[in-house]
Amino acid sequence: MTNIIVIGAGMVGSAMAADLSKKYIVTIADLSIVRLNHVRLKHPAINILQVDVCDKTTLLSILADFDFVVCAVPGFLGFRTIKTIIEAGKNVVDISFFPENAFELDTLAKAKGVTAIVDCGVAPGMHNIILGYYNEKLKLTDFETLVGGLPKVKKWPFNYKAPFSPIDVIEEYTRPARYVENGNIVVREALTDCEFVEFDKVGTLESFNSDGLRSILFTMPHIKNMKEKTLRYPGHVEYVRVLKDSGFFSEKKIMINETEISPLDFTSKILFDEWKLGETEEELTVMRVTLKGKNKNGETEEVIYNLYDEYCPETQTSSMARTTGYTATAVANMFLEGLFTEKGIFPPELIGKHEACFEYILNYLKERNVNYVKTQTTKKV
Repeated sequence: MTNIIVIGAGMVGSAMAADLSKKYIVTIADLSIVRLNHVRLKHPAINILQVDVCDKTTLLSILADFDFVVCAVPGFLGFRTIKTIIEAGKNVVDISFFPENAFELDTLAKAKGVTAIVDCGVAPGMHNIILGYYNEKLKLTDFETLVGGLPKVKKWPFNYKAPFSPIDVIEEYTRPARYVENGNIVVREALTDCEFVEFDKVGTLESFNSDGLRSILFTMPHIKNMKEKTLRYPGHVEYVRVLKDSGFFSEKKIMINETEISPLDFTSKILFDEWKLGETEEELTVMRVTLKGKNKNGETEEVIYNLYDEYCPETQTSSMARTTGYTATAVANMFLEGLFTEKGIFPPELIGKHEACFEYILNYLKERNVNYVKTQTTKKV
């Protein structure tokens, strides 16, 4: 039986390990023994392994015993961890969303005969897969993604909870957002171009600029207009901008009572408790992917995929873990079943271009009640 290691025992990593353990032998690895013991308590069939991914020699030794790797480490550890996994000659699916350019590892991956599928979550991830599929069907001109994870119960002032570290969320608020407009890459400040958008089951949400296109900027340069925006409850952006413009996200250290500290570290510590999502706290994920282009008859088609997903009380799995993690486990299963065999670095849009892969992933998610609802309209010439 295939032996899989999931590196990272956070909320999403543990959900992926649980899903994969239905079919494979699974070990979950993390530096935190507390997290590992928590996983073992909930899922006794999953093996646990304490490991520091920064210890390259140890990690290489550990990886030798496994057939496949799923990487769910924090973003700042992602690139070096993926590089080590590739050096070990192991195929991998990754959701660490590291800021570095994954294609820098493409030559290494091909030399090692490795398939590394990166950015394999919900967005980035599933929206890339949808784009890749329709890029083969239509001559696309426009691509837009609106996406957000939200608590069911709003708590003033931020009306927000995060299933991952606040430092990763804050980066979403500080990193400049790259869009494509009229064929040109433009850069805008995050938290700008706010718009109110209506969604079924949720109501009015606020969208704002964020840097979510990532690899799509370079793999789909022929699409003239592309953007990704993050969704929050109305009012959230104003409070975050107050913090940002007041210097609370600055990394420049200041002296307080003879102690040096960066405002960002202080803010992250405060927001950790404010934004921490409880293990059984109900939350939801909302996403809308809109594509426009010409079909083979020259007609303009608009395709919209809507996702609404909630915390699952039966499995005690957060919606963000379901929508992110199950996309990755779908791709892992797809690869292990032989539907994709190319070697190198692959963002999800290069997987979704294959119809068999696209259908497999959608069906896998549907089996887990993660449902993407499609609407399609055609304007006659």
